[in-house]
Amino acid sequence: MTTLRLLLSESNDPWFNLAVEECIYRQMPATQKVLFLWRNAETVVIGRAQNPWKECNTRRMAQDGIKLARRSSGGGAVFHDLGNSCFTFMAGKPEYDKSVSTNIILSALSALGIEAQASGRNDIVVARGDEVRKISGSAYHETPDRGFHHGTFLINADLSRLANYLNPDIKKLQTKGISSVRSRVANLVELQPDISYAAICDAVTEAFFDYYQTRCEPERISPEALPDLPGFAEQFARQSSWEWNFGRSPDFSHLLDTRFAWGGVEIHFDVERGVISRCQIFSDSLHPTPLEALALALQGVAYRPEALAAAVEGVQEAFPAQQDELAQLKSWLTASVS
Repeated sequence: MTTLRLLLSESNDPWFNLAVEECIYRQMPATQKVLFLWRNAETVVIGRAQNPWKECNTRRMAQDGIKLARRSSGGGAVFHDLGNSCFTFMAGKPEYDKSVSTNIILSALSALGIEAQASGRNDIVVARGDEVRKISGSAYHETPDRGFHHGTFLINADLSRLANYLNPDIKKLQTKGISSVRSRVANLVELQPDISYAAICDAVTEAFFDYYQTRCEPERISPEALPDLPGFAEQFARQSSWEWNFGRSPDFSHLLDTRFAWGGVEIHFDVERGVISRCQIFSDSLHPTPLEALALALQGVAYRPEALAAAVEGVQEAFPAQQDELAQLKSWLTASVS
C-alpha cells in the first residue's frame, strides 16, 4: 500500500527548509512517497558543486542581507524570494521516477489553467507568443535506494533581482566549478494574474493525491513546530554553516589588484575547500616586507572577510610604521572578497 506524507513549511528560512528536506530524505521509509512544499525569503541557492564567489555577487548579497544556501543536489544558482514556490518530491526505489513528479506538476498547472510542458533535462516552460519561457526549474538527487526531485515555480518573483545577485563581480577568477546557465524566464502572474502561493500549493497537493489515489493529513512545520525528525538540530547547524555554504566550494584561483597612493598591489590566491592554500603578493611599494609577511600569514586562512581582516591586523601589530598602508589594504581586501 502506498503511504503518503505531506509537509507544509510555514518558515521562510532557507537553511531550515533545506535541513528539513535533507532529514526527511535520509530517514524516510522506502515505501513512502513524500511531498514537501515551502518557500524562502531572499536567498541565493547554489548547487552542491558550485563556487559562490563565481556564481554570485557576494559583496552585494552581504550589503543587502541576502542569505546564501547550498543544496545537496546539483544544478545552477537561483535567486529565491517570496514570489517563488518550492516543491520537493521524494520516493524510494524502484518506484522513484522523476517523470512521475514532473507529470504531477504539469497536472497541477493544467488545473490552474496553465498549459506547460517539460523541456530539456529539468525545465518546465510555456509558450508566450513566439517565445518559450521558463516558469519552473528542477534539480535531482539520487542514492542507491531513493531519489528526490525538487524545484521552484516563479509566481511573482522580482526578476530584476535575479541579475543583481546572480551576476558575479567582474573578477579574474578561474575555477573548476560549474557555471550556471541563464534562462529566459516568466512569472506565472503573467499567465494568471490572480494566482497565489496558496493556490499553487493546493493544486500540487491535489495532483499528488490524485496520482496516488489516496490522501494524508498535512504536517505544518516551522521553527516553533519542529518536524519529528531525529538529528534535525545537527542538520540545521550544518546547513547554516559557512563551512557548508562557502567552504564546500570547488578549488579555484583568484587574482586581485589595485593601486594605492603608496604603490600598486597584486594578490594571487589559490583556494581549496574555502581555505587559502597559497598566496603571493606583488607590489612596487617602497616597503615590501610587511606585504611579504602578509602573504605568509594568509596561507591556511578561511577565504572570508573577517578571517582576512584578522590576518592583516596581526601584520599591523608587527609593522606599526606601516599601520596606515595596511589599514587601507585591509579595507580593500575585505570588501573584495565579501
